[in-house]
Amino acid sequence: MKASEVRDLTPDQLGDELLNLKKEQFNLRFQKATGQLENTARIRQIRRDIARIKTIRRAQGGAADQS
Repeated sequence: MKASEVRDLTPDQLGDELLNLKKEQFNLRFQKATGQLENTARIRQIRRDIARIKTIRRAQGGAADQS
């Protein structure tokens, strides 16, 4: 997910997407522990998407507080 796509989402959609990503991250970690994970690069993508969403949520919240 690109940053421009994340910025276009509403705060509710960001929260939902963050929850979905965290669930997927948990499932991927479980697959890795059991030796079933095929695409190890997906863990890195998920981790970065979570960070991207958190960063943009913080920036939008900070911009709204200043107004």
